[in-house]
Amino acid sequence: MELKVTRYSIDPAGVATVWLHRPERRNSWTGRMHAEYRWIMKQLDSDAHVRVIVLTGSGSSFCTGADSQALAKYVHADGYDPALPADAEQPGYGVRPEFDADMAWQFGMRPPIIAAVNGACAGIAVALVAFCDIRFAVEGAKITTAAPRLGLPAEYGLSWILPRIVGLSHAADILLSGRVLLAEELKAMGFFNDIFPQPEFEQRVEKYAHMLAELSPDSVSTARRQLYGDLLHTNVREAIEQSKVLIGELMARPDYAEGVAAFLEKRRPRFVR
Repeated sequence: MELKVTRYSIDPAGVATVWLHRPERRNSWTGRMHAEYRWIMKQLDSDAHVRVIVLTGSGSSFCTGADSQALAKYVHADGYDPALPADAEQPGYGVRPEFDADMAWQFGMRPPIIAAVNGACAGIAVALVAFCDIRFAVEGAKITTAAPRLGLPAEYGLSWILPRIVGLSHAADILLSGRVLLAEELKAMGFFNDIFPQPEFEQRVEKYAHMLAELSPDSVSTARRQLYGDLLHTNVREAIEQSKVLIGELMARPDYAEGVAAFLEKRRPRFVR
Protein backbone atom coordinates (compact mmCIF):
# COMPACT_ATOMS: atom_id res chain seq x y z
CA MET A 1 0.00 0.00 0.00
CA GLU A 2 1.18 3.53 -0.77
CA LEU A 3 1.35 5.39 2.54
CA LYS A 4 0.18 9.00 2.28
CA VAL A 5 -0.93 9.90 5.81
CA THR A 6 1.08 7.48 7.96
CA ARG A 7 4.65 6.22 8.08
CA TYR A 8 6.64 3.67 10.03
CA SER A 9 10.13 2.36 10.66
CA ILE A 10 11.71 -0.63 12.43
CA ASP A 11 15.03 -0.37 14.25
CA PRO A 12 17.59 -3.20 14.64
CA ALA A 13 16.27 -4.06 18.13
CA GLY A 14 12.82 -4.78 16.72
CA VAL A 15 11.17 -1.59 17.98
CA ALA A 16 8.75 -0.29 15.36
CA THR A 17 7.54 3.30 15.38
CA VAL A 18 4.29 4.24 13.65
CA TRP A 19 3.46 7.88 12.96
CA LEU A 20 0.04 9.35 12.19
CA HIS A 21 1.36 11.67 9.52
CA ARG A 22 -0.78 14.67 8.57
CA PRO A 23 1.09 17.36 10.50
CA GLU A 24 -0.46 20.16 8.42
CA ARG A 25 -3.89 18.97 9.69
CA ARG A 26 -2.63 18.07 13.18
CA ASN A 27 -2.82 14.40 12.20
CA SER A 28 -6.63 14.47 12.09
CA TRP A 29 -8.21 11.07 11.43
CA THR A 30 -9.59 10.06 8.03
CA GLY A 31 -10.76 6.85 6.40
CA ARG A 32 -7.47 6.79 4.50
CA MET A 33 -5.50 7.03 7.74
CA HIS A 34 -7.60 4.26 9.27
CA ALA A 35 -6.90 1.94 6.32
CA GLU A 36 -3.18 2.74 6.28
CA TYR A 37 -2.90 2.24 10.05
CA ARG A 38 -4.49 -1.20 9.78
CA TRP A 39 -2.19 -2.11 6.88
CA ILE A 40 0.93 -1.08 8.79
CA MET A 41 -0.11 -2.95 11.90
CA LYS A 42 -0.77 -6.09 9.85
CA GLN A 43 2.78 -5.90 8.46
CA LEU A 44 4.25 -5.42 11.93
CA ASP A 45 2.16 -8.18 13.49
CA SER A 46 3.37 -10.58 10.79
CA ASP A 47 7.04 -9.63 11.12
CA ALA A 48 8.69 -11.88 13.74
CA HIS A 49 11.54 -9.34 14.10
CA VAL A 50 9.14 -6.74 15.53
CA ARG A 51 8.92 -6.97 19.30
CA VAL A 52 7.37 -3.64 20.32
CA ILE A 53 5.29 -0.99 18.53
CA VAL A 54 5.32 2.72 19.44
CA LEU A 55 2.41 4.78 18.12
CA THR A 56 2.82 8.55 17.94
CA GLY A 57 2.07 11.60 15.80
CA SER A 58 4.15 13.70 13.42
CA GLY A 59 4.84 17.26 14.47
CA SER A 60 3.49 18.70 17.71
CA SER A 61 0.12 16.89 17.84
CA PHE A 62 -0.81 13.25 18.35
CA CYS A 63 -4.20 13.30 16.59
CA THR A 64 -6.97 15.87 16.93
CA GLY A 65 -9.76 13.42 16.12
CA ALA A 66 -11.87 13.15 13.00
CA ASP A 67 -11.04 15.58 10.22
CA SER A 68 -13.35 18.62 10.35
CA GLN A 69 -14.36 18.18 6.72
CA ALA A 70 -15.49 14.63 7.46
CA LEU A 71 -17.48 15.82 10.47
CA ALA A 72 -19.25 18.43 8.36
CA LYS A 73 -20.11 15.87 5.68
CA TYR A 74 -22.08 13.75 8.15
CA VAL A 75 -24.50 16.59 9.00
CA HIS A 76 -26.49 15.85 5.84
CA ALA A 77 -25.59 12.18 5.44
CA ASP A 78 -28.02 9.28 5.82
CA GLY A 79 -25.87 7.61 8.47
CA TYR A 80 -22.37 6.96 9.72
CA ASP A 81 -19.82 5.72 7.21
CA PRO A 82 -16.35 4.89 8.60
CA ALA A 83 -14.94 5.17 5.06
CA LEU A 84 -12.97 1.97 5.53
CA PRO A 85 -12.49 -0.12 2.37
CA ALA A 86 -14.19 -3.50 2.34
CA ASP A 87 -10.82 -5.16 1.79
CA ALA A 88 -9.08 -3.33 4.64
CA GLU A 89 -6.51 -5.36 6.54
CA GLN A 90 -7.60 -7.07 9.77
CA PRO A 91 -4.60 -7.14 12.10
CA GLY A 92 -5.20 -8.93 15.39
CA TYR A 93 -8.37 -10.61 14.12
CA GLY A 94 -9.01 -14.27 14.86
CA VAL A 95 -7.54 -14.36 18.38
CA ARG A 96 -10.91 -13.94 20.12
CA PRO A 97 -14.23 -13.04 18.49
CA GLU A 98 -14.69 -10.28 21.09
CA PHE A 99 -11.60 -8.51 19.75
CA ASP A 100 -12.65 -8.59 16.08
CA ALA A 101 -13.74 -4.95 15.97
CA ASP A 102 -12.29 -1.48 15.42
CA MET A 103 -9.75 -0.56 18.11
CA ALA A 104 -10.31 -3.81 20.04
CA TRP A 105 -8.27 -5.69 17.42
CA GLN A 106 -5.21 -4.10 19.00
CA PHE A 107 -5.73 -6.56 21.88
CA GLY A 108 -5.18 -9.41 19.41
CA MET A 109 -1.83 -8.14 18.19
CA ARG A 110 1.32 -10.11 18.98
CA PRO A 111 3.65 -7.18 19.91
CA PRO A 112 2.75 -4.80 22.75
CA ILE A 113 1.69 -1.31 21.65
CA ILE A 114 2.92 1.83 23.39
CA ALA A 115 0.98 5.04 22.82
CA ALA A 116 3.35 8.02 22.83
CA VAL A 117 0.98 10.98 23.02
CA ASN A 118 3.25 13.81 21.91
CA GLY A 119 0.59 16.51 21.86
CA ALA A 120 -3.14 17.18 21.46
CA CYS A 121 -5.31 14.04 21.44
CA ALA A 122 -9.05 14.24 20.79
CA GLY A 123 -12.10 12.26 19.74
CA ILE A 124 -11.43 8.91 18.13
CA ALA A 125 -7.74 9.28 19.01
CA VAL A 126 -8.60 8.88 22.71
CA ALA A 127 -10.07 5.46 21.89
CA LEU A 128 -7.01 4.61 19.81
CA VAL A 129 -4.78 5.37 22.80
CA ALA A 130 -7.06 3.66 25.33
CA PHE A 131 -6.79 0.35 23.47
CA CYS A 132 -2.98 0.45 23.57
CA ASP A 133 -1.10 -1.43 26.30
CA ILE A 134 1.10 1.31 27.73
CA ARG A 135 0.38 5.04 27.54
CA PHE A 136 2.87 7.88 27.88
CA ALA A 137 2.23 11.58 27.27
CA VAL A 138 4.26 14.73 26.97
CA GLU A 139 3.82 17.27 29.76
CA GLY A 140 0.90 19.63 29.16
CA ALA A 141 -0.72 17.58 26.38
CA LYS A 142 -4.43 18.34 26.04
CA ILE A 143 -6.87 15.44 25.77
CA THR A 144 -10.62 15.44 25.18
CA THR A 145 -13.26 13.07 23.86
CA ALA A 146 -15.09 16.14 22.49
CA ALA A 147 -18.19 13.97 21.91
CA PRO A 148 -20.71 15.84 24.11
CA ARG A 149 -19.86 19.11 22.37
CA LEU A 150 -20.55 17.49 19.00
CA GLY A 151 -23.75 15.70 19.96
CA LEU A 152 -22.06 12.30 19.74
CA PRO A 153 -22.01 9.24 22.03
CA ALA A 154 -18.95 7.69 23.64
CA GLU A 155 -17.01 6.54 20.59
CA TYR A 156 -15.44 3.22 19.65
CA GLY A 157 -15.80 1.33 22.91
CA LEU A 158 -14.65 4.09 25.26
CA SER A 159 -17.62 3.34 27.50
CA TRP A 160 -16.21 -0.20 27.91
CA ILE A 161 -12.48 0.45 28.19
CA LEU A 162 -12.28 3.69 30.19
CA PRO A 163 -13.98 2.39 33.37
CA ARG A 164 -11.54 -0.52 33.28
CA ILE A 165 -8.58 1.88 33.17
CA VAL A 166 -9.60 4.81 35.39
CA GLY A 167 -12.69 3.55 37.26
CA LEU A 168 -16.35 4.38 36.80
CA SER A 169 -16.39 7.85 38.40
CA HIS A 170 -13.42 9.18 36.41
CA ALA A 171 -14.79 7.61 33.22
CA ALA A 172 -18.12 9.35 33.77
CA ASP A 173 -16.34 12.67 34.20
CA ILE A 174 -14.30 12.19 31.02
CA LEU A 175 -17.16 10.93 28.85
CA LEU A 176 -20.09 13.02 30.09
CA SER A 177 -18.32 16.38 30.32
CA GLY A 178 -16.10 16.08 27.26
CA ARG A 179 -13.91 18.64 28.97
CA VAL A 180 -10.29 19.23 28.03
CA LEU A 181 -7.95 17.48 30.44
CA LEU A 182 -4.22 17.90 30.75
CA ALA A 183 -2.03 14.81 30.65
CA GLU A 184 -1.12 15.43 34.29
CA GLU A 185 -4.73 15.03 35.42
CA LEU A 186 -5.19 11.88 33.37
CA LYS A 187 -2.01 10.42 34.84
CA ALA A 188 -3.44 11.00 38.32
CA MET A 189 -6.56 9.10 37.21
CA GLY A 190 -4.40 6.19 36.02
CA PHE A 191 -4.89 6.68 32.28
CA PHE A 192 -1.27 7.48 31.51
CA ASN A 193 1.54 5.35 32.88
CA ASP A 194 3.79 8.40 32.98
CA ILE A 195 4.35 11.86 31.53
CA PHE A 196 7.68 13.28 30.42
CA PRO A 197 9.00 16.78 29.61
CA GLN A 198 9.10 17.65 25.94
CA PRO A 199 12.93 17.71 25.59
CA GLU A 200 13.28 14.12 26.81
CA PHE A 201 9.93 12.65 25.71
CA GLU A 202 11.10 10.62 22.72
CA GLN A 203 14.19 9.37 24.55
CA ARG A 204 12.19 8.20 27.59
CA VAL A 205 9.62 6.39 25.45
CA GLU A 206 12.37 4.81 23.37
CA LYS A 207 14.15 3.61 26.51
CA TYR A 208 11.00 1.89 27.77
CA ALA A 209 10.28 0.35 24.36
CA HIS A 210 13.79 -1.11 24.15
CA MET A 211 13.46 -2.50 27.66
CA LEU A 212 10.38 -4.43 26.51
CA ALA A 213 12.15 -5.51 23.33
CA GLU A 214 14.82 -7.31 25.39
CA LEU A 215 12.25 -9.55 27.11
CA SER A 216 10.90 -12.90 25.94
CA PRO A 217 8.58 -12.25 22.99
CA ASP A 218 6.60 -15.40 23.83
CA SER A 219 6.12 -14.27 27.41
CA VAL A 220 5.12 -10.70 26.56
CA SER A 221 2.64 -11.60 23.80
CA THR A 222 1.09 -14.39 25.88
CA ALA A 223 0.77 -12.21 28.99
CA ARG A 224 -0.93 -9.37 27.11
CA ARG A 225 -3.47 -11.74 25.59
CA GLN A 226 -4.10 -13.17 29.08
CA LEU A 227 -4.55 -9.63 30.37
CA TYR A 228 -7.30 -8.74 27.92
CA GLY A 229 -8.85 -12.18 27.74
CA ASP A 230 -9.19 -12.22 31.53
CA LEU A 231 -11.11 -8.96 31.41
CA LEU A 232 -13.89 -11.02 29.84
CA HIS A 233 -13.81 -13.86 32.39
CA THR A 234 -16.57 -14.00 34.98
CA ASN A 235 -14.52 -15.83 37.60
CA VAL A 236 -10.92 -15.99 38.78
CA ARG A 237 -10.75 -19.80 38.60
CA GLU A 238 -11.04 -19.73 34.81
CA ALA A 239 -8.13 -17.29 34.58
CA ILE A 240 -5.97 -19.36 36.93
CA GLU A 241 -6.61 -22.67 35.17
CA GLN A 242 -5.91 -21.13 31.77
CA SER A 243 -2.66 -19.63 33.07
CA LYS A 244 -1.54 -23.09 34.21
CA VAL A 245 -2.12 -24.46 30.71
CA LEU A 246 -0.06 -21.60 29.27
CA ILE A 247 2.75 -22.17 31.78
CA GLY A 248 3.10 -25.71 30.49
CA GLU A 249 3.10 -24.56 26.88
CA LEU A 250 5.73 -21.83 27.35
CA MET A 251 8.00 -24.05 29.44
CA ALA A 252 8.42 -26.22 26.35
CA ARG A 253 9.66 -23.28 24.25
CA PRO A 254 13.23 -21.98 23.75
CA ASP A 255 12.61 -18.67 25.54
CA TYR A 256 12.03 -20.49 28.83
CA ALA A 257 15.24 -22.49 28.55
CA GLU A 258 17.21 -19.34 27.72
CA GLY A 259 15.59 -17.37 30.55
CA VAL A 260 16.46 -20.05 33.13
CA ALA A 261 20.02 -20.41 31.80
CA ALA A 262 20.57 -16.64 31.99
CA PHE A 263 19.18 -16.56 35.54
CA LEU A 264 21.49 -19.34 36.69
CA GLU A 265 24.50 -17.85 34.89
CA LYS A 266 23.72 -14.35 36.23
CA ARG A 267 23.65 -12.74 32.78
CA ARG A 268 21.11 -10.98 30.60
CA PRO A 269 18.98 -13.36 28.54
CA ARG A 270 19.40 -13.48 24.76
CA PHE A 271 15.98 -14.15 23.30
CA VAL A 272 16.30 -14.87 19.58
CA ARG A 273 13.72 -14.51 16.82
